[in-house]
Amino acid sequence: MLGRALAARLEAGHTLFLWGREEADLTQEAAVRAAAQGVEFDVIVHAAAMTDVDRCESESDRAMAANRDTTRILGAMARERNASLVYISSDYVFDGTNSNPYLEEDPPHPINAYGRSKLAGEEAARSCGAPHLVVRTSWLYGPSGKNFVDTIAARLVQGEPLRVVNDQRGAPTYTLDLAHGIELLLRRGAIGTVHATNGGSTTWHGLAVEIARYLVIPAAITPVTSAEFPRPAARPANSVLSGARFRALTGESLRSWEEGLHQYLDRRRAAAGEAA
Repeated sequence: MLGRALAARLEAGHTLFLWGREEADLTQEAAVRAAAQGVEFDVIVHAAAMTDVDRCESESDRAMAANRDTTRILGAMARERNASLVYISSDYVFDGTNSNPYLEEDPPHPINAYGRSKLAGEEAARSCGAPHLVVRTSWLYGPSGKNFVDTIAARLVQGEPLRVVNDQRGAPTYTLDLAHGIELLLRRGAIGTVHATNGGSTTWHGLAVEIARYLVIPAAITPVTSAEFPRPAARPANSVLSGARFRALTGESLRSWEEGLHQYLDRRRAAAGEAA
C-alpha cells in the first residue's frame, strides 16, 4: 500500500527500482543480493513489512523475520553501496501511556509482538553503519491495500450496524500524504528518527463516524471499549505522534487527517463510478 504510493510520488523525479515479492524475498539475503546485482542506487526505501498486528502476535518469529531481519539485510547492502536507508516504523513502538503526543526521543516500550518487531527493525537500521532515516507513522490507509477505512466504508454501504473501539487514539494517515512527507525528508537530507502523520487525532470510533458523515450514510455506530472488543494483541491507548520535528526539518506539516480522509473517500467514490 505504501510502496505503491511512494512509487507514484517519486517516479517523476527519480529513477526507481521497484521490488515486490516477485523480485525478491527480502528475508533471504542471497535473494536480495542476487536481485541487486547490476543495480546502482543512492537510497533504499524499505516499505515492506508484516503489518497484521494480531497475526504478528501468533507468528512472532515470522514478524521478526519480516520487520527486523529484512532491515538488517537491506541496511548491510546500503552500507556496502554507500547508500542511505529509509525504514518505515510505527506508532506501536510506544505503550500508549503518554497523555501528550509522543516525541521522537520518548523511550519506546511496545506492548505487542508487532511493535517489538518494528522496534527491532529500528535498531537494525540504526546499527547498520549506513546513513539512515527512521520514519514512524500511524494508522495507514490508501489504495492497493486492506485498511480500516475501506472496511468501514464497505460495511456502511451494506447497511451494517457497527461497534467500534473508542478508547484508542491516533492519527489516521493517508499513504499518499506520507509518501509526500518522505519525499520532503529525502530532499532535506534528513537522518535519524522523524514522526510523519496527518495532523490531528481521533479514535477508531471517531474515524468511523467521520467516514459515515462524509459519505452521507446514516448509520448506527456504537462506541465500545477495548475490553468489550478483545483482540489477540494489545493496542496502545494513545499513539499520537508529535509532528514538531517534521515541521522543523521540512518547513511543512502534513494536512489534517480529515482532509486526507475526504480526498481518499472522493477517490474511492470516483473509482466506483468508473467501474459502474
